[in-house]
Amino acid sequence: MKLAIVTSYPPSKVTLNEYAYHLVKNFRQKQEISEIILLTDETPEAKDLNFEEQGCKITVKECWKFNSYTNIVNVTSAINEVKPDAVLFNLQFMKFGDKKVAAALGLMLPLICRIKRIPTVVLLHNILEEVDLGTAGFTSNKLMQKLYSFIGSSLTKLILQADTVAVTMQKYVDILESKYNAKNVVLIPHGTFEVSERPSFKTKEGPLQIMTFGKFGTYKKVESMIEAVEKVRTNTGLDLEVVIAGTDNPNVPGYLAGVQEQYKHVSGVRFTGYVEEEEVAPLFQNSAVVVFPYTATTGSSGVLHQAGSYGKAVVMPDLGDLALLVQDEGYKGEFFNPTCVDSLATAIENIVVNEAYRTSLGQANYRAATAFPMSTIADMYINNFESIFARKAPQAITA
Repeated sequence: MKLAIVTSYPPSKVTLNEYAYHLVKNFRQKQEISEIILLTDETPEAKDLNFEEQGCKITVKECWKFNSYTNIVNVTSAINEVKPDAVLFNLQFMKFGDKKVAAALGLMLPLICRIKRIPTVVLLHNILEEVDLGTAGFTSNKLMQKLYSFIGSSLTKLILQADTVAVTMQKYVDILESKYNAKNVVLIPHGTFEVSERPSFKTKEGPLQIMTFGKFGTYKKVESMIEAVEKVRTNTGLDLEVVIAGTDNPNVPGYLAGVQEQYKHVSGVRFTGYVEEEEVAPLFQNSAVVVFPYTATTGSSGVLHQAGSYGKAVVMPDLGDLALLVQDEGYKGEFFNPTCVDSLATAIENIVVNEAYRTSLGQANYRAATAFPMSTIADMYINNFESIFARKAPQAITA
């Protein structure tokens, strides 16, 4: 199968680029895939294709830009040129832009592939029905929220024109089937990027690192985490380091610089900036606890799966999709009230003062993460494409 994947891709800073990297890494090792064509956003630097394992040919065509109104034309032209056997879209609603028209035009591409009779699967990482538009940074205006919801429903109907729409949580399947009467939605879990050799579950010498990882400033904010760790230090006398790994959300430039200035009087707070792929493993391995200082959720969490793959205890807000993931996939952690610093401090303290408890959480999360490695997820997508081929074959014979 000659598979085209429409996605952002490292070194792109557009959302879901890291997910695409690990999906491609595993697709290229599958005997069913003869070639991968990456239809990616444009970046000044070359795409990261430095894989150690043997695999199929990868061709890169940079054919779209974030917030460009011509993406629909350019990507369609690229698809016409490369003539893939199938197309996979790696999407969320703001994938092609944070401007409404640019985002909407890009999301029409799966419908175009359906019209062209190209077998098409959309991986949809979130659905607007489960996004708090205010806390997630879209808009706090009630009228605009209603407009976004209407637009979101319309775009969802377009996306559902693909042969198959894959979502990462059972709740999303239920909503799409009940609200849109969809018959083509399947559950394919998020998967774990890298399943490390069984970790030791021991923390390194020195300060216990309390780490968070992501793009910050909208619904992911770190002030409460810094203040919570200060409280835990006072209560326990433990040597704790706060590690804030990642960058600003593109919608909130300068957020982390402002936090750094605001808390410059607090010792033991480290901002890593952008984390390169080779730096991810040491970042998690050196951490004692991974914290999710979120006020909302927008889909299945890649960071939670990464924390699990390195056997780390986690502290999560008791809301939305993170709580569901724990129930559905077997992750364990301490929960906190996302509006209360004291609640977060208690959750962190419960883990850092009890090494046996911390280890048990890490072991449970490692078991959950290893249940769905990305190699298994890639097989699930291949199976769905093969089902589409089988359905379409009688149509081709009839034609």
